[in-house]
This record gives sequence, C-alpha cells and structure tokens, in this order.
Amino acid sequence: MRKVLIAAALAAGAGPAAAEDGAGRAAYVQNCAGCHGAEARGDGPLAALLTVPVPDLTRLAAENGGEFPLRAVVETIDGRNTRAGHGGAMPVFGALMGGDGGVIEGVGGTPLITRGIILSLAYYLEEIQE
Repeated sequence: MRKVLIAAALAAGAGPAAAEDGAGRAAYVQNCAGCHGAEARGDGPLAALLTVPVPDLTRLAAENGGEFPLRAVVETIDGRNTRAGHGGAMPVFGALMGGDGGVIEGVGGTPLITRGIILSLAYYLEEIQE
C-alpha cells in the first residue's frame, strides 16, 4: 500500500522529496525539533515554555495499535486537525511549507491532497517509530 501512496505522490508532482531524499528529516529539523526535540521525543528547547506536554513523535505507531497514523499526521501538520499548544492550536506549518503537491489515501479511499514536503515529513516520522 505504501508503494502505491508514494507512486501517487510522485505522480501528483511531489517529486523525490516525498520518497527518500532526506527532505523529511530536513523539514523536521527546521520546523519541529524546537518543540519535539532533535530525536522527536518531546524534549525540544521550547517544550518547557508550552502549557501542554509535547508529544513523543517516535511513539505514534505504538499508541495507535502498531499502525502509523499517516493521515492524522499529515492533517496535523497541514492544519486540518489542530492540537492544543501554548494555550492554543499547534502552529500550522503546512501553510509555511512550499513546493509541489502530494496525495495520500484519505477517509474511505478519497484522495487527501497536501504538500509534498509534508508527505516527506510524515514519512520521516514513520521511519523513526519505535
């Protein structure tokens, strides 16, 4: 199934960034590590300043019955599914990330269109699951 999703993202113009070129890790370091930490464990330098605990992103699959919640991760990053942080919603980084679009399977098989860099970031988070 993942190969189909990557192929769909590439066909939609996400380019190699949605697959394996390190763009996901670079996007994580630039946009997420400040709060979630260098190792994605919720211990970034800004975490202590927030009013809610910062999630350990290496445990997303474990907390979801062993399945990585790709769609939910994409929707959180691009702002469709907001999270509470410093008294309000987690910052929506999707609007700040440019680039071509990408597609994954949404609810009921409908396409969920987002930025290719967001897919790269989500795939990177999937890779670091424990």
